[in-house]
Amino acid sequence: MNIHEYQAKEILAGYGVKIPEGGLAYNTEEAIQRAREIEGDTWVVKAQIHSGARGKAGGIKVCKTHDEVEAAAEALLGKNLVTHQTGPVGKICSRIYIEAGSNITKELYLSFMIDRSTEGVIMIGSAQGGMEIETLAKTDPEAIHKIYIEPAVGLQDFQARKMAFALKLDTTLLNHAVKTIKACYRALRDLDANSVEINPLVVTENNELFALDAKMDFDENALFRRHKIAELRDNTQVDSREVAAAESGLSYVGLDGDIGCMINGAGLAMATMDMIKLAGGEPANFLDVGGGASAERTERAFRLVLADQGVKAMLVNIFAGINRCDWIAEGVVHAVKNIDMKIPLVVRLSGTNVEEGRRIITESGLPIITADTLADAAEKVVKARNEKVAQASKGE
Repeated sequence: MNIHEYQAKEILAGYGVKIPEGGLAYNTEEAIQRAREIEGDTWVVKAQIHSGARGKAGGIKVCKTHDEVEAAAEALLGKNLVTHQTGPVGKICSRIYIEAGSNITKELYLSFMIDRSTEGVIMIGSAQGGMEIETLAKTDPEAIHKIYIEPAVGLQDFQARKMAFALKLDTTLLNHAVKTIKACYRALRDLDANSVEINPLVVTENNELFALDAKMDFDENALFRRHKIAELRDNTQVDSREVAAAESGLSYVGLDGDIGCMINGAGLAMATMDMIKLAGGEPANFLDVGGGASAERTERAFRLVLADQGVKAMLVNIFAGINRCDWIAEGVVHAVKNIDMKIPLVVRLSGTNVEEGRRIITESGLPIITADTLADAAEKVVKARNEKVAQASKGE
């Protein structure tokens, strides 16, 4: 789960990380009031969306007057901001963060993230901050410093000092840097975060260390014990279909293809998407219906897939273990009748009560294409999709 910059800063500030003075605004009046409350003659207006590269997309504006703050707020609020991380769809900006301007002398990079290859935590730092770490890794890999942390032991003082030296800080800032580094690690550890990133971590003319930007994302599976973190979720920044799926207890991820998928089991879902691509198609989604197989749950899954107007064909692939194929078949027939599907549907059933499930599908009288194997199902759904597209191009 991702959170906004201002939320991440509030969390890190609670652990002792210094942040510039700032305030949140939902409209232009609030934006002007926040600027009046912040001392100084320079303010930075930042769009709050779940994406990096906001500056390049015009989502960060430096203002010298209250009129400029008002204009910046009007230009950002309610607008769809498109960055290379959001894709062409972009994300809506419903709130902005007004922050005091900083006189920067140096920009650094600091992050912590879970490293599954070592089953630990990796700390990454660079004396060249303010740019995307992926770009820096390509252009100057030696500028990136990595330190691996054993979770059972935790971040040690010597490791924090080693990173502080790698950031090429003045000796007068070393103690402050160590405290900042340790604070970020504690936040990651205490809150079940997957990553903490500060880019840039800046040194000001007053020789202070500030987090000028901050990102955090959290393990969804741990939110049941992190209620305060779960409350920070902003559903306007998430695919509405994913929100609806979560409310129904379904696992859904939208993709760029046009073949809808309804499958039980994450592993089978991944294999099915691979087979669709191997057959020449592109999956429109990842959808794991899990162990439940009621008619209502199946219908909700169908509606979720078909909410994507770009879906040209749909594949249902069920391997029944805990489930039963006859239950699934009844749910599919119920859903197709209620929804009045206009696109081809391919169903492949295997496992418990498979013969009864196939009988229900066959005797339903519905135009459902059946398949015996996964490869057969993938080929049939891609063929059905191609025929549907060809018909559409002819205006049929």
